[in-house]
Amino acid sequence: MTTTPDPAFAGRTYPAGPVHTVSAAKIAEFARATGSSSLLHTDAAAAREAGHADVIAPPTFLVSLAQATEAQYIEDPAAGIDFTRVVHGQESFALHRPVVAGDRLVPTLSVESVRAAGGHTMITTRVDLADEAGAEVASVTSLIVVRGD
Repeated sequence: MTTTPDPAFAGRTYPAGPVHTVSAAKIAEFARATGSSSLLHTDAAAAREAGHADVIAPPTFLVSLAQATEAQYIEDPAAGIDFTRVVHGQESFALHRPVVAGDRLVPTLSVESVRAAGGHTMITTRVDLADEAGAEVASVTSLIVVRGD
């Protein structure tokens, strides 16, 4: 395998991933791990009182689903990414609505850019998350750096 990411992957969109069901238990686990004390993440009654169908996820909850989806690209031998050289650069989230326990989300990965910078490769990916009907729920944009030699 080459250790230089292939810039031809820029603009590539992968087929939609499998449906991921968001669970109240995973939301509560993530909220605890990140120190969120909002009852909207752990108490269904409080979330319903606030107008939600169930507990809602903290905004950054989708990072694990996004990273799992990015694996399609990172693990593709033709992409030329040596994961031992990958450093996380940046993450941003665009939420179109709260993520609620029971949501069934479909992730789609796009490689937005692959560019050389200072001997390294900067890669921007975007994972769009939609519900099963195709309505947008969120997008997670990631910048990863593949360290050069």
